[in-house]
Amino acid sequence: MNRTSHSLLLTAVVAGVIAIVTSAAIARIASAPMPYGVVEVRDGGVIAGTVTLDGPPPEPKGFNLVTFPDPEYCGRISDGHGWRLLRDFVVDPDTGGLKDVLVMLDGVQAGKPFEVSIPRVEARDCQFLPYVTVVRDGHGVEVVNMDPVMHDVQAYETSIELGARVLFNSPLPMNHYHKRGDLHAHHRHLPGESMLERIKLSKGRQIFLMQCGFHAYMESWAFAVSNPYYAVTDRSGSFTIANVPPGTYRLVAWHPQSGPPPPRRVVVEAGSRTAVSLSLRAPQGRRSAYQVVKNPRFGQGILGRPLEIIPLVEQQH
Repeated sequence: MNRTSHSLLLTAVVAGVIAIVTSAAIARIASAPMPYGVVEVRDGGVIAGTVTLDGPPPEPKGFNLVTFPDPEYCGRISDGHGWRLLRDFVVDPDTGGLKDVLVMLDGVQAGKPFEVSIPRVEARDCQFLPYVTVVRDGHGVEVVNMDPVMHDVQAYETSIELGARVLFNSPLPMNHYHKRGDLHAHHRHLPGESMLERIKLSKGRQIFLMQCGFHAYMESWAFAVSNPYYAVTDRSGSFTIANVPPGTYRLVAWHPQSGPPPPRRVVVEAGSRTAVSLSLRAPQGRRSAYQVVKNPRFGQGILGRPLEIIPLVEQQH
């Protein structure tokens, strides 16, 4: 492993320490994956509900843009003072619902078709979207650059017992279909050439993380699911899992930066709708080495030229 890969691996371990602890908790509450079979589901039920955050949302992580490449373009998402922001907790101000929580049924051995194969992750405005998705062991992931800057995809699998392991490290070339032009102008994001990589998890690891080797604030997390009965919460914290075979199950929730709640026992009756409310505990105190400070050690003047870092994407919102 070269020096750059080793450095980014350490960054991933530090930034994802909560998620690694979460991995251990998931391992304790989830049974070993069983072979899944497709069968006709008659009179399937629906599990629907919301996930809320218990406690105040943590402050977004802050990254001093002058310490990373492409500060002006990537500053399209920033606080207007040179700090790139990673909002890893998105909470609905009205309902308290938490976005990007994976809710899944554990141990379902047969049911509707399992169609998840190759999720698509986009590099857009120097962020990986979606922030949370799902993968399947032995399948793949597609990454597409929508930006006029170069990225470097570094992918890891994690577990508390074995730590992080590099799965692949691949450059994501600049999207030549998309002209830089005026960095502060609204532009269309035209997809570049897709990068496809296989995901082969080892020794029970279930959490998959992608970071950009150039821009550490670019993260995308995924959990390796073993059946199609899952959902990722929307901006209101809502989720729906449909066509569930009648039976009794364990419902598990996972967010990459929060510990999971105890698994919930749910009973699904034929043709019924089961309502569930879940809550994740908000992290307390300082969560990582990344935070906004008013007087950074390295200010914008260190580059020796004037910068105009404008949070254009947020202004457009």
